[in-house]
Amino acid sequence: MARLTAWQHCPRCASALENDGATAVCGACGFVAYASSEPTVGALVLDEDGRVLLSRRAYEPQAGKWDIPGGFLEEGEEPLDALRRELREEAGVEIEPLELAGIWVDRYGEDDDATATLNLYWTARIVSGDPAPADDVAELAWFPIDEIPGDAELAFTNVAEALRSLR
Repeated sequence: MARLTAWQHCPRCASALENDGATAVCGACGFVAYASSEPTVGALVLDEDGRVLLSRRAYEPQAGKWDIPGGFLEEGEEPLDALRRELREEAGVEIEPLELAGIWVDRYGEDDDATATLNLYWTARIVSGDPAPADDVAELAWFPIDEIPGDAELAFTNVAEALRSLR
């Protein structure tokens, strides 16, 4: 199901919308909305031993599963600023982003109406602070690359794909 499928009325003037699920158009006031993926950022934080930092999700979707620390961009936020903010919020650390590791498209959950996501991942290193779970993180742990949890223990398909890219 596309993001706009349930939209029936214009958010500006409340008139009926013409809606194909990908585009919603108001014939009365000219409002147009396009369904799109929500941008996210994540850090493949590596330590000096080559281990990667993963976070266990405290809340749905995928509560209890391992994830890459990060989150959604705020409106108008630069991706690397969001990356730094998310790592401060979730792990209490300051990071240095290194290289863009990749971009993956996914869904934020398994429901038919789950938000589509555009996931931007960077390798990074901690420059200050000791990782401690905060915000929506239940636990943080370091994993050697060859001991990363299996796909069934990972929160999203894009997480598994991004972690495989480290190998």
